[in-house]
Amino acid sequence: MDQVSESENAADTRRTRRFSQLPPRIRLEDTVGERPASPPASSDAAVTPDWWLIRMGGI
Repeated sequence: MDQVSESENAADTRRTRRFSQLPPRIRLEDTVGERPASPPASSDAAVTPDWWLIRMGGI
């Protein structure tokens, strides 16, 4: 019976150590990625009147 309580105490200690601190803060600047926009792959895509239908997979 002492072994069970010792293992429970060890598990409680590990759990307390793991969840006793909040993770480090993440700055808002680190959550946003910027990259330059690229032109469309082909000039035909801009001319097609049903571009939205093609892009959405025929929905």
